[in-house]
Amino acid sequence: QVHLVESGGGLVQAGGSLRLSCAASGEIDRSDDMAWHRQAPGKQRELVAQISRSGITRYADSVKGRFTIARDDAKRTVSLQMDSLKPEDTAVYYCAGVFRSSGAGWANYWGQGTQVTVSS
Repeated sequence: QVHLVESGGGLVQAGGSLRLSCAASGEIDRSDDMAWHRQAPGKQRELVAQISRSGITRYADSVKGRFTIARDDAKRTVSLQMDSLKPEDTAVYYCAGVFRSSGAGWANYWGQGTQVTVSS
């Protein structure tokens, strides 16, 4: 079993910055793609940023140039640096990753989410 725990959410004014972190724990043999998703009230969950094991990144058009995803496989963490935040970035942010765990094979795992609120 793999567990993902997010941290770093909170309340920030428009134009400010936040850094989200996600730590993976459990019997992990290997990791693959990791990502951040978000879900605003009344909206579907959407992909915000993704990073492959080789470091290739992709971003939602709405956050390009403002958000940066990074991973540290030695520490089993993935982060999301969010700059120039806008009120429309307000959402619950979820960490997700594909992991191979001992005895369980490859599977996709999700964190519990962390609230980000951007005030105007």
